Amino acid sequence: MSKAAKRKRSPTSRASAKRETSGKGARTLNRDTIIAAALAEIDLVGLDNFSLRNLAKALGVFPTAVSWYVAGRSQLLAEVAHKVLEDIIPPGFHDSWQGYLREFLQRFRQAIRAHPNVAPLIGTQLVANPAVDLDFVERLLAALAHAGLSGVNLVSAYNAVIAAAVGFTTQEFAPVPAEGTSAWQAEIRTRLQNVSSTRYPQLAKNMKLLGNKAFTLRWQNGTDAPLDSSFTSFVDIFISGLEQFAGRE
Repeated sequence: MSKAAKRKRSPTSRASAKRETSGKGARTLNRDTIIAAALAEIDLVGLDNFSLRNLAKALGVFPTAVSWYVAGRSQLLAEVAHKVLEDIIPPGFHDSWQGYLREFLQRFRQAIRAHPNVAPLIGTQLVANPAVDLDFVERLLAALAHAGLSGVNLVSAYNAVIAAAVGFTTQEFAPVPAEGTSAWQAEIRTRLQNVSSTRYPQLAKNMKLLGNKAFTLRWQNGTDAPLDSSFTSFVDIFISGLEQFAGRE
């Protein structure tokens, strides 16, 4: 067969290859099912072990079938992050901007708590994700405008809210080492239990309160040791600070 003939047949050949490589899964395969399956796979094996090849295997198709719906791993991960955060906008009417922000921060944490293996993705995808929900941005800005913020202060407050949501939650659910987990946990516990009261008096005095309940002093993440009370206090502190900031306007 000539090169010209091959080129002429290429669209049909590609379509045929799509059907053949995806087999039985092609009848139900679409963008939504791929995103849902990718999220389920990340929940199961973690972000580091996630690959398009393994995803295709879980779907019962060849990798080429997946590539017909997503351009690559990076794009698919962006869509997964968007999927996880799709319900973070508080519904209905709120009688105060404080109530809106409080519910938003709680819903953001709940979304990550349901899929903790996605936590490392969130900060990156909020920067570079073309699928960012503009309705979410608009409603958050409206809440801050209702607080009396405008101009550069509105921008600063918006950035502070995003940083608050992402910072606390992604730290709380940051993954522990996948290999040698037990040895790593034992090393952390031993080090904290034997901390010098002479050199670190405040740390030693409060170790029972801090151990496994404070950032950088934990051997489990929020999946096994959630920081519920600290998060509640964090939201109170953050909103109180924002109230003071808005009062400068």
